[in-house]
Amino acid sequence: MDPIRVPPEMFRFPDGSKSGLPLAILHAFGEANERLETALGIDDIRRKLREAGWLETLDDGELVKALDQLRSQGHLDIVQSHAGDYRTASEYERRNLQYALTRQGEAAIAGLIRANEVLSATGALQTATLDALGDRLGALTRQLEDGTDKRVFSTLAEIEGHFEAFRDNTKRFNGDLQRLLRAEADLAAFHEVKASTVAYLQEFLNDLEHHTHTIATRLKEIGDYGAERVHRRALNGANLPSANPRWLEVRKARWDVLREWFLPEDGATPRVEDLHQVARRAIITLLQVLDRITESRRRASSSVADFRELARWFTVVPAQEDLHRLWSTMFGLSSARHAHLAHADPEVVSTTASWLDAPPVEVSELLRSAGRTERFTRTGRVRDVAAIRAARVHQAIEERAELEAAWNMLDTGGVVRLSAFEKLDHTVFERLLDLLGQALGSGPDASGARRSTTSDGQIEIILRPSRNGAVARLTTTSGVFRGPDYEIEISTAGGGA
Repeated sequence: MDPIRVPPEMFRFPDGSKSGLPLAILHAFGEANERLETALGIDDIRRKLREAGWLETLDDGELVKALDQLRSQGHLDIVQSHAGDYRTASEYERRNLQYALTRQGEAAIAGLIRANEVLSATGALQTATLDALGDRLGALTRQLEDGTDKRVFSTLAEIEGHFEAFRDNTKRFNGDLQRLLRAEADLAAFHEVKASTVAYLQEFLNDLEHHTHTIATRLKEIGDYGAERVHRRALNGANLPSANPRWLEVRKARWDVLREWFLPEDGATPRVEDLHQVARRAIITLLQVLDRITESRRRASSSVADFRELARWFTVVPAQEDLHRLWSTMFGLSSARHAHLAHADPEVVSTTASWLDAPPVEVSELLRSAGRTERFTRTGRVRDVAAIRAARVHQAIEERAELEAAWNMLDTGGVVRLSAFEKLDHTVFERLLDLLGQALGSGPDASGARRSTTSDGQIEIILRPSRNGAVARLTTTSGVFRGPDYEIEISTAGGGA
């Protein structure tokens, strides 16, 4: 943004009892300018002042002095009316000279009106403005393809208007939000306002990401077309009376600001992300304030108020016994908890002996920390696990014996066919399948035989393929097994059975 420079006399009005008169005169000229009246005489100015609300008595000398003051500051200029018909010299002197606003005067009136609007306006984060901005950007994309230059100009003007409205509302809302965060005078008074503001911010953030993506996408499409070409077409459609390079500079500056907000050209973070961060921080701060409000409401009174109320009770309790009872109730003070403890041999201590003369009694440390004395009881009985251990040893011996018996039953004592095991118990059959699986999982040697041993090295199996393609059939207690009739040789470390 370029530095703001204004003439030093633009907003400098005379002080004194009539300090409101120059402002009223400018207001009157502004109202006349709305009705396309560019020059006013003394009588016209006096009439416009009454319409603007200036009801104080004002002679011609004071009015002319105020007009001359505004003229010296560059707000007004004196012009002559050559089209009038004057009957007398005094009428010529009164009606010939007229006052008109200068460019500086028009700017001063616009600045005052704008300042008054800012003082009375409240900001808002309107997703409707972002929706309209995205819609107009889409319309501009379509107009660039098959629209006229006049439609490009009007659509670009609408885009700039929506964007300026969004920026102004955002700045005002941020200012109002920061003032709300600093407002700590009466937390209860702002509870409803802050709660509604949190809900408002959360709803806005939910819609902001979608609108931001839409606007950025359409800005990229227009950027591919060329922003300079867009502004040139808009200039052709503006129908300006003469070439105005300043108009193109203003359009380019506003377009660059729009891109900085949603799609920066240098890959920087868009300004709308700052709006995300401000809204999130505001939500966290407001929730913390609301928690503090809820906590303060939950607590009926403070400690100071409680002690003051207790002091008032002590002043109204009549009897001494009631005072002691109130004291014990409020502060929990009672007799010592170890007063019931007795000596190990109570008979050696007289019941009438003073505590000062009686021997001391040992007090457990648990009485202070846990509020009870130590109690010694018998330890729990340890369970005898000898029987369980013996049963498990017996079970392991039986399982080992069954396994050895199965291996012995499978010991072939030489080369046999698989069909030689005509009928087997299911447990023995499972052992046989394990051996077959281990042998088939190993690679064949030069003769085509497959060799494998168990993990403990007690059993060895040699498996050779069947030569005639016969099929073996084994019967078990659970069913019938069919497979290739391999030549099998199973040997155990202890010999065959």
